[in-house]
Amino acid sequence: MNPVKIAIVIKNELAMWQKLNVTAFLASSVAIANPDTHGGKLVTATGNQYMPFIKYPVLVYRADNAAQLQRAFNRARERELQIGIYTQELFATKTEMENLSEIALHADADLNLAGIVVYGDSKKVDKALDGLKFHE
Repeated sequence: MNPVKIAIVIKNELAMWQKLNVTAFLASSVAIANPDTHGGKLVTATGNQYMPFIKYPVLVYRADNAAQLQRAFNRARERELQIGIYTQELFATKTEMENLSEIALHADADLNLAGIVVYGDSKKVDKALDGLKFHE
């Protein structure tokens, strides 16, 4: 298998709590959809077990505007990478049913993206996110 990469792109204009929230949700979507990304349980010298991490590093990029985020989304789709989405409207929802209903209202081209996660072949991910800088 080729090396894989997990990359999250977050709209830079979001409040810090929103950036962290979006990052957490998007990272979880990769782990849920891809059980092979799960690492082993963490076990201390005293024998206590803790939840595993995702096996791969999660790189976080910034999109300085909506156009950069949309470009990354479109390029990831063109390269047939796995994509997770988080839209601006989801900040106002409280339940999974509200999330699902909200997303279902919009065509792909009309999504008001706050962030995306891209998972797949490392080279394809790099090409999809070409020009973006790491989040600071």
